[in-house]
Amino acid sequence: MIKRSKFLSSILLFFTCFSFGITASKLHAEEFEVKDIRVDGLQRVSAGTVFSAFPVNVGDEVDSVRLVEASKNLFKSGLFTDIKLGREDNDLLITVVERPSISKIEIDGNKDISTDDLMDGLKSAGMYEGQVFQRVTMERLELEILRSYVAQGRYNASVDAEVEEQPRNRVAIKLNINEGDVASIKHINIVGNSAFSDEELLDLMELKTPGLFSAFTSDDKYAKEKLSGDLERIRSFYLDRGYIKFNIESTQVAISPTKEDVFLTLNITEGPLYTIRDIQLKGELIVDEDEIRRLVLVKEGDTFSRRLLTTTSDIISRRLGTEGYTFANVNAIPEPHDDNSATVTFFVDPGRRTYVRRINFRGNVNTADEVLRQEMRQMEGGSASTNLIETSKSRLERLGFFKTVTVETPAVPGSADQVDVNYSVEEQASGSLSASLGFSQDSGFILGFNVSENNFFGTGRRVSMGLNTSKSVKSARFSYLNPYYTVDGVSRGFSVFAKETDFDNLNTSAYILDTIGGSVTFGYPINNFSRLNFGLTATNDKLEAGDESALEIVDFVNENGDNFDNLTVDLSWTRNTLNRGLFATQGLSQSFSTNITTPQISDLQFFKANYRTNFYQPVDRFHKWVFRLRSDIGYGDGYGDTSELPFYENYFAGGMGSVRGYESNTLGLKGTQSPTDSSAPRAFGGNILIEGSAELIFPIPFVDDQSSMRTALFFDAGNVFDSSRDYNPELSELRMSTGISFQWVTAIGPLGFALAKALNDQEGDDTQIFQFTLGQNF
Repeated sequence: MIKRSKFLSSILLFFTCFSFGITASKLHAEEFEVKDIRVDGLQRVSAGTVFSAFPVNVGDEVDSVRLVEASKNLFKSGLFTDIKLGREDNDLLITVVERPSISKIEIDGNKDISTDDLMDGLKSAGMYEGQVFQRVTMERLELEILRSYVAQGRYNASVDAEVEEQPRNRVAIKLNINEGDVASIKHINIVGNSAFSDEELLDLMELKTPGLFSAFTSDDKYAKEKLSGDLERIRSFYLDRGYIKFNIESTQVAISPTKEDVFLTLNITEGPLYTIRDIQLKGELIVDEDEIRRLVLVKEGDTFSRRLLTTTSDIISRRLGTEGYTFANVNAIPEPHDDNSATVTFFVDPGRRTYVRRINFRGNVNTADEVLRQEMRQMEGGSASTNLIETSKSRLERLGFFKTVTVETPAVPGSADQVDVNYSVEEQASGSLSASLGFSQDSGFILGFNVSENNFFGTGRRVSMGLNTSKSVKSARFSYLNPYYTVDGVSRGFSVFAKETDFDNLNTSAYILDTIGGSVTFGYPINNFSRLNFGLTATNDKLEAGDESALEIVDFVNENGDNFDNLTVDLSWTRNTLNRGLFATQGLSQSFSTNITTPQISDLQFFKANYRTNFYQPVDRFHKWVFRLRSDIGYGDGYGDTSELPFYENYFAGGMGSVRGYESNTLGLKGTQSPTDSSAPRAFGGNILIEGSAELIFPIPFVDDQSSMRTALFFDAGNVFDSSRDYNPELSELRMSTGISFQWVTAIGPLGFALAKALNDQEGDDTQIFQFTLGQNF
């Protein structure tokens, strides 16, 4: 009996070892006490690793069964291709053959899936340089890579792995990938639709059969992700139009034998059209039920629409959020009836009122936390208000310091009624609206030392200083503005400046104006969007008329002199709801300003008033296509002893930022030249300005980050008029143009150019097709 048992044990040991690649030699089946354990064949793997995976220690009593189990454990480590156990007296001998290590991995032939992505996939599966090579893992990865290509419609893709043995028990792996071509959709068949035609449903899909532009759009190339998106669009289309019981029964994707063509079949069930019978509100409403009902976007008798119900739920949730119920949950549940009507019940679960424990800022490397905290309307310790949190986010975006601003309200761990408000910002250059080096068609090269920063050393204060020179303007200036002079948001600023302008180089009538002065301003916030500003500006203006000056200039100097000291009172009102300070995509900004010189104190008595607007309306929900309207209306005149607006305060029009397609400052009446002056008359400006433009802003193809650049199709119209010379505003006198523009905030300042076509230029107008500027405001 004992001998038979030993025989069976030996047989068991042999077959078990054979199945795991383990060979037993000189190993007897009887039990023995292990006096020592020796390991042979190790190259990279340490002996400690072997001992930790081999559950037999010196002094243990072992038999064949235990040794087999111990060998299994060691083999499972995946480090060895062969394990041999032997016995020498009472010493246990373990001879191993290590698996080779990966010395190098190369990938060739891939284009659609990047090498980095493939390497990441290999690494996550345990295949990278220095790691132990296992062929089973290699084969599994080949299949996974093929599945990735099949999901993109590349059914004839192939992956061939080459394993080259190298010295010191290493291997080099090379993956040769043939991505193949994406299968083209030859036919899409929709079965079961009657309420809407095949053409209507096919228009909803991103996947198309080959068309005129398919070579550029690749919309005929099959991809599993695109099909999933198309099915969801069709489902939403039906649910938004009353088909509550709509269902996509099945989809079939058939592939041609050549694996180059795909045939899609969609089987759908539309069901009946449902209308809304009744609207009910259930749950804890918190606010008055009548107020909530006013927020509901559907009413009894309307066609059922899932989109309107979802939007209504969001609106109600936001309303509850303003009361501090940040995690309010509102679900709209339709209950269909046999008469093709449905009762819609909004289940309102406000949850617990939450309070803000802490407001945190991330990403503001250069901007101090205090600057961001000044814009907060949601306070720490207060009830969490969705409206105040979003208003604070909008105020951060309007600063112009950040490319993006996002906000999250995670719950505080261990607290049921507290949240943190985390604002994440991505900073951008905030001093790029003015630069020390530039060029424009009007002023030529602009050189000099110039620093302009809207976020000076991250303090949120605006500082500008510099010396600049060009062929038309020489200037020195310094300005400072503190938007939060007081904690209530009262701003204070001041500036000093000196400027010499040679208008002979600016397409206008020839004269030289020297100005020196200074100003102080204060601003008061009315609410989160509006401000009142007032200030005083003192200037000394000196005029120098030349031989080619217009007669109007000569007459003005003869009547009023050529040296003027003026004190101007500046008043303005602004309202800004734009979602960004730079390159806005939604909202309205408008301002009204007036400047009037003080009587008795000033040498000249005149006033100017301006009204400006900027309106942005997104066309799509991603804010990539945006419609913009701009207007600028100005009027000025003299009063008291001054009969008209001084000519050097005239408005001008034409050029970048005005009516593109016409040379800068050239629109309006020309100055009257003296009989002895043979040069062409030049623009003289006027006391009335009317400008406007409409733009369609669209995304730039193949550019991922468009936060600092934009392109637009535009239509401009405008002119300047002069009531003192009986040139009054008339619609027929407005100059118009159309074209395309590009703007880009570069490291040295903003770059802007436009290709424009003047639409109704008249004799004497100076047109210009290409216009650009670098390093100046646009």
